[in-house]
Amino acid sequence: MRRSVDLLIVVAIVGVVLMIVVPIPHLLLDFLLTINIGLALAVLMITMYTKEPLQFSTFPVLLLITTVFRLALNISATRLVLSEAYAGEVIETFGSFVVGTKDLSGLVVGVVIFAIIIVIQFVVITSGAQRVAEVAARFTLDAMPGKQMAIDADLNAGLINDDEARQRRRDIEKEADFYGAMDGASKFVRGDAIAAIVIVIVNIVAGFFIGIAFKGMEVGEAAMRYTILTIGEGLVTQIPALLLSVGTGIIVTRAASEANLGQDFAGQMLSQPRAIGLVGIVLMILAIVFPIWLVKILFFMLAVVSWLVAYTIGLSTKQAETAIKDKVDKEEKAQREPENVMPLIQVDTMELEIGFALIPLVDPGQGGDLLDRVTMLRKQTALEMGLVIPPIRIRDNMQLASNEYVIKIKGAEVGKGRVETGYYLAMKPGSDAADITGIETRDPAFNLPAKWIKEEEKRNAELKGYTVVDVPSVISTQLSEVIKANSDDLLTRQDVHKLVDMVRKTNAAVVDELIPAQLSIGELQKVLQNLLREKVSIRDLVTIFETLADYAKTTKDTDVLTEFVRQSMARSFTNKYAKNGIMHAITIEPELEQKIAESIRQTERMMGGLPPQLIQQMYNSIITEYRKSAGKDFEPVVLCSPLIRNYFRRIVEKILPNLAVLSYNEILPKIEVRSVGVVKI
Repeated sequence: MRRSVDLLIVVAIVGVVLMIVVPIPHLLLDFLLTINIGLALAVLMITMYTKEPLQFSTFPVLLLITTVFRLALNISATRLVLSEAYAGEVIETFGSFVVGTKDLSGLVVGVVIFAIIIVIQFVVITSGAQRVAEVAARFTLDAMPGKQMAIDADLNAGLINDDEARQRRRDIEKEADFYGAMDGASKFVRGDAIAAIVIVIVNIVAGFFIGIAFKGMEVGEAAMRYTILTIGEGLVTQIPALLLSVGTGIIVTRAASEANLGQDFAGQMLSQPRAIGLVGIVLMILAIVFPIWLVKILFFMLAVVSWLVAYTIGLSTKQAETAIKDKVDKEEKAQREPENVMPLIQVDTMELEIGFALIPLVDPGQGGDLLDRVTMLRKQTALEMGLVIPPIRIRDNMQLASNEYVIKIKGAEVGKGRVETGYYLAMKPGSDAADITGIETRDPAFNLPAKWIKEEEKRNAELKGYTVVDVPSVISTQLSEVIKANSDDLLTRQDVHKLVDMVRKTNAAVVDELIPAQLSIGELQKVLQNLLREKVSIRDLVTIFETLADYAKTTKDTDVLTEFVRQSMARSFTNKYAKNGIMHAITIEPELEQKIAESIRQTERMMGGLPPQLIQQMYNSIITEYRKSAGKDFEPVVLCSPLIRNYFRRIVEKILPNLAVLSYNEILPKIEVRSVGVVKI
């Protein structure tokens, strides 16, 4: 479609050039003259409905094309008038209509009317539009630096993003180009008006001479004939020129608005009912003063219409003011009424509060992708842990430092950090790593030594073995670690209910057997929370439910049921902690296991009663054995008997929360276990 339009414009311009050289028949001239009038009307209507000049930025080019087209029509019509004393029905009709009677008085009237049109266009409209275009072009160019600075200020303040700033700069450039082009295009219209005057004089003088000398016409006949044709030709080309001149004046005087010209005109002219009422009073005075009855009646009718319009506008304005006042009163009344504080006590499950300097990280318009990373984090948590966490609310907090953020769970702060925007976080691969230039800090997620480095230092740091991440990765990583560390707190009864409903769709039998016949939603929640607390995925809910259905008949102790579930997930533990069929483990000496087992007593939860001195010795031994594996290519686990696993895990998590504690029943028999240390006292 666009290519066809381009081709059509090229053909039209070539055709206009050919019209200047090649004679055209009367019928084609009539057709082109009507097209010229219709095109001028279309342009005028478009300018009236244009809200701002840039919406019709092709107007200067269109003005040039229509001017050349109109001059080509003048040349073609002049050729026919002088050669044949006839230029088609359109010109004949316009000329006869204006001249009227076929005598000297008609000629004089026609010439006078045509002269008035030329004067109006040349002296009034064209000159005014040209002057306005010159001033608008100059002021637009003078205002460009200030507008550019305003855009930069809005961009720096975060009120607009980069794309909006680029668009505004392009608009400013287009506006300057438009008014500059209009400054030159307005001279086309002025030159066209001058050319019309010359053509009229040439047609009348040359036609009068040709009619007498070559056509054998009488003086009166030649004057009448060529004057009618000249006036008709002038009107049929100058009326479209007048319409385009009016369109030029409208578009260069048009200020940017949210409405078209008609709506703006009506809204502003009818916005003062008192002024319209005063107009009615003046018209009524004129109706009384004038002695002629026809004039009295006309002024009286206009006065009555003015009063009716003023009354109608005043009534609607009063109604609008009353509506606004009622709205304000309702708002004030609502403020005086007791506020509904129920929404205020609701607490978001997870929140991420950020300082104002970090706002661009969550704004996609400014290139921020933190929202996408949070979405991916929720998906990753669902895949790895089987936990669907609710949407994380991200909000700005002006009480925080500009580059600080806080992570909250149910309104309580569980993590915080400080980042340097425009920098990268480089984490050391080891204590013997080469030094790099940067700001000393610690990784917020793992509390490891790190440095904030600039982008030009990034490549050098990576070559030296540093792990380099950007600011959004730092925040999302800490957010991920917080979720893993507090996943049990994030699992609510409502979440468990949704999980049960999900399993029921595909495994209704096990759900109906377990819930609520053997366990309640609350008891099931505690089992799942126990698993999540040790970073065990609950994604395989069918296996979990089937195991609980088997053992819930014999015990309702959720800790014991959790141990049974863990044993049924031996394959999962093996895949997670065994590498190439080998699991590296820290074991417990038999004597210590025996002491722990003897101290455990069955209550509501499996608790032990070891002396504090013995527990401290265990702490020291566990830390010593764990440090032996530091820096090696495996992550050890603690292996112990099923009876003491839960109690020993509670001891270990206080000093090494990420160290997994497994029982012998939780690994597959085919796995080779290699001892890397023994806990003893």
